[in-house]
Amino acid sequence: MEQFIQDWGYIALFLYSFGGGFVGLVFAGVLSYAGDLNIYVSILVAGVSNFLGDQFLFFLARKNKNYAKDMMSKYGRKIALAHLMMRRYGSFVVFIQKYIYGIKTLIPLAMGLTKYAGTKFTILNALASVIWACVVGYLSYTAGEYILSLSEDFKYFGLAVVLLIFLIISYVFKKIEK
Repeated sequence: MEQFIQDWGYIALFLYSFGGGFVGLVFAGVLSYAGDLNIYVSILVAGVSNFLGDQFLFFLARKNKNYAKDMMSKYGRKIALAHLMMRRYGSFVVFIQKYIYGIKTLIPLAMGLTKYAGTKFTILNALASVIWACVVGYLSYTAGEYILSLSEDFKYFGLAVVLLIFLIISYVFKKIEK
């Protein structure tokens, strides 16, 4: 299993981070603490992938407005929240959106539909991706000892606990979102 993680871990991290997810970077940080991955490479891979994913969404909306509007039509409330955040926080929303579940993929799409400057978005997105990858990667690496000690304590029923925690967190986010 360790060899499998070493061989495919960075590719999985790249693909997961491209979609904006940070759980992959958390796992990579813990695996880096365990010695299976390198934390610096993990942070670099996640940061670059996250940057490219947001750039893709921004320019997808910029070049294919009808397709982006169609894609976003099912997320009415989230789009309204994204627009409110863009009005309230301005360019700083590029930094904020990296940490908010549920709208992190919608902000680049919404910004791509507006007349927001592409070069400004690229610069802010690059800076935000670096900060995001460093913060989440470092925090998960430093929490690696604690997380691994928990996994040792709960190794027999750990999967059930992780699944239960995931379901509870999902439920809480859905309630907060509403």
